[in-house]
Amino acid sequence: MTRPRLRHLAFVVRDARRMAEFYRTHFGMELFHTDPDGSHFVTDGYLNLALIQQQLSGDVPTGFNHFGFEVPAVAPVAESLAEAGVPRPVLRGGDRPFAEYRAIDPEGNWFDLSEHGFLPPAARDDAGSVHSGPEGQR
Repeated sequence: MTRPRLRHLAFVVRDARRMAEFYRTHFGMELFHTDPDGSHFVTDGYLNLALIQQQLSGDVPTGFNHFGFEVPAVAPVAESLAEAGVPRPVLRGGDRPFAEYRAIDPEGNWFDLSEHGFLPPAARDDAGSVHSGPEGQR
């Protein structure tokens, strides 16, 4: 990989299970992960779609949330972003297995940066292919 690749889109949705089933049924996407909060993650084998379960206790509305780039190395991208006058990417907290860093563009749009890609390590082989288990879950 010689340049960053857009590999991940995320939407906050009211019913993540139903949305995942929609994309599985109508577009052949595979479910590769389900979070304890009900968020579902599907892929077409190249681009991943995170269907983030909306939380009634939160203040995040439904709709587009963020996107993510797979990069060869985060450090040079972070330096380039800092030189462009935007904040340096920050390490994402929690137990997210997908993206290591969160950043913002000049207009304040969130995006993720990942050196290992947007599938959990157990869902990928050395070539980056998706492995489906029962129901496509990991």
